Amino acid sequence: MESAPPEPWLNPYEREAWLALAGLLTKLPASLDGQLQADAGLSFIEYMTLALLAERPSRSMQMSEIASYTCASLSRLSHTATRLEKQGFITRQRMPGHGRRTQAILTDAGLAKVESCAEGHVRHVRRIVFDELSYEDVGTVAATGNKIMRAIDERS
Repeated sequence: MESAPPEPWLNPYEREAWLALAGLLTKLPASLDGQLQADAGLSFIEYMTLALLAERPSRSMQMSEIASYTCASLSRLSHTATRLEKQGFITRQRMPGHGRRTQAILTDAGLAKVESCAEGHVRHVRRIVFDELSYEDVGTVAATGNKIMRAIDERS
């Protein structure tokens, strides 16, 4: 029985794209985290958690849904939520029904915190991402990112 041939190496065009993407995956989170830590005393995952809750009319969301949006494990998100609770930015409560479902609820202090740092965060994102891209580039980034995310989701 013959085995499948090994996957070929990336061609130079693919390699250039992969190295750019790998660099982005490494440097972008560090840049976002650094700006938020310096300006607001929050990590990127803390900010994202608060921002996700702030976008909801109920200011609440199931923890597993937040984990999905932030690509964080439930364990990591639980530690994040504990830090946010200690600062008075969220509360957590069990959801009725079967299973161990918990929801996070954004407090007034949490809403004030995310609102106070959102402008600086958006300014940083605009400076390091959007100011470097044309209108067409933005569409390409969105389309490409969505294709890659779909491929990841389909294979997970």
